[in-house]
Amino acid sequence: MPAGFSAGFFRIMRFKNNKFFGPFICVLAALIWGLSFVAQKSGAHIGTFTFNGIRTVLGAVVLMPFAITKLVKYKKTPTTGGESPDFDLKTNIIGGIVCGIVLCVASNLQQHAFIYDIQAGKVGFITALYMILVPLLGLLFGRKIKPNIIVAVILGVAGLYLLCMTKGDYKIGKGELFSLACAFGFAVHILSVDYFCNKTDSVILSCVQFTVAGIISVICMFIFEQPVIADIKSCAVQILYAGVCSTGIAFTLQIIGQKYTEPAVASLLMCLESVFSVIFGWLILHDSFSARAIIGCIVMFAGVVLTQINFKSGVKNE
Repeated sequence: MPAGFSAGFFRIMRFKNNKFFGPFICVLAALIWGLSFVAQKSGAHIGTFTFNGIRTVLGAVVLMPFAITKLVKYKKTPTTGGESPDFDLKTNIIGGIVCGIVLCVASNLQQHAFIYDIQAGKVGFITALYMILVPLLGLLFGRKIKPNIIVAVILGVAGLYLLCMTKGDYKIGKGELFSLACAFGFAVHILSVDYFCNKTDSVILSCVQFTVAGIISVICMFIFEQPVIADIKSCAVQILYAGVCSTGIAFTLQIIGQKYTEPAVASLLMCLESVFSVIFGWLILHDSFSARAIIGCIVMFAGVVLTQINFKSGVKNE
């Protein structure tokens, strides 16, 4: 990691108390993820666990120096009576393991979707359904579902139908099914991060989750796939981007952004990855969408936005 980047990153962190800091970080993460869909599709042929295993381990390696620096800092700084908050290594490790397992499942489901020659933007939009699924999963914890969520679910299903099914075809493809499954996975990941992010250090939590997700994916790579060095080298650029930027940087930005932004606003901004995925897919991969699919994207995005609006108070949902 270049020294200039390291210095710049920590200079940015000094402005964390600025009201625009959190939202800016969330949008930046969404942009990086949007471009990652292009890299993932380009490298899909080398194998799901091969691509994901290498990229996730790479992300962990990139963050490891920063995580070690943080650990040394916490060890030297008194945890009580000083400016630094209490630091519990056990909580960071447990949080990283939980988030890492969930991330491993969700990211591999998403990567596997590209094997079925699905458009990068389509995977992006279906993945964004996690925004609707997050409040729905809240029902499991006894939370009431609001009327706008019900309408959002209807819009999400309608948009999914328009996006995934051509006229007269009532079958949904395997790529779409895996994308939908990964949306459930990322919904659980969002909830997991929300639970642990205020109890842990962002960099350490991120590094642990990538280490866990990477180890599991690499083990699966050797069990279920036969990695070919030549194929891996041919996707070096895609793997480097997905590992360093999308994994090492963007997922850490997610944790930081969620810490300094209201959860509803953070998730809404991060779901812009679906919009960026369509833009980059069109610019780089020359993906094209029919008018029907474009309408489906708009309907789905309207549903996503609707989940974040509280019509009684006129403000974002907490």
